[in-house]
Amino acid sequence: MASSVEVLPSAPFDDEFQSKRVTFWARFRRHRMAMIGLAVLIVIILGAVFAQQLSPFDPNLIDNAHWKGNALAPCFESAATCAGHTLGTDDLARDLLSRMLFGARISLTVGLFAVLMEVVIGTILGAIAGYYGGWIDYAIMRLTDVFLSIPILPLLLTLTGIVAASSSKAALGFGVIVLIIGALSWPSVARLVRASFLTLREREFADAARAIGGGDARIIFRHLLPNAVAPIVVQATLDVASIIVLESTLSFFGFGIQQPTASWGNMLVNSQANLETAWWAAVFPGVCILLTVLAINYIGDGLRDALDPNLR
Repeated sequence: MASSVEVLPSAPFDDEFQSKRVTFWARFRRHRMAMIGLAVLIVIILGAVFAQQLSPFDPNLIDNAHWKGNALAPCFESAATCAGHTLGTDDLARDLLSRMLFGARISLTVGLFAVLMEVVIGTILGAIAGYYGGWIDYAIMRLTDVFLSIPILPLLLTLTGIVAASSSKAALGFGVIVLIIGALSWPSVARLVRASFLTLREREFADAARAIGGGDARIIFRHLLPNAVAPIVVQATLDVASIIVLESTLSFFGFGIQQPTASWGNMLVNSQANLETAWWAAVFPGVCILLTVLAINYIGDGLRDALDPNLR
């Protein structure tokens, strides 16, 4: 008796996912500035992750050898006074390169966690509003309008003044800054997700999911949300750049990350008094902010072109 051989079906889902991934990467690579931005961002992230290993000095260490002689040492001009400070020292004779590497940790961490928080809140509220519609949609969108009317920077400055008046702290803590920025930045994500869901909920695959008895939560998170990922990713990428600038601005005003902790913003504010005689102390952290923001913005443009089917 001939033996029967069972033929296993192929995995169309895996093949389709692999094909989409290859197509996405091919389209993303065609965006030259996005690839340059990705390379720059990877270098900055690696510098932040391995700051402990790459830093030639402790970022808070005051070099007493330069303190009395020349605290603002321009080491790229005179190697004799460098003493290992590759990019020079600040007004307290602390190594600029070390402080820039550790400052990258602050800026990237604030951007990452605040955006993660805003994406979670905005996606959930936007999905609920777009899927159910009606009075639920109206209530959530009016709440969104309220949050959009709140200026984040003045609010942070006001809260800092309240904290300073009621306690011995001079500024908000790191966690509080991330919490406030993330809690106030979600409306843009919510609007994008809502707009996508208003269209996706009327598509044939959504009707098919309802016909086979799929619950609302399954339809929202299993079927509709994966099709709305593209605008969420692009918006989140661009918001990381905006939040990095916001944190730097807050630190520049003296209400953000406080000394001796290094951040690019407070490095700028510390250098403004000596800008004419020691311009490098302001230029280097400023260039770091500029390159990071530009890199993330170009990556966002590349992701938009790669994920948007209308731009093929």
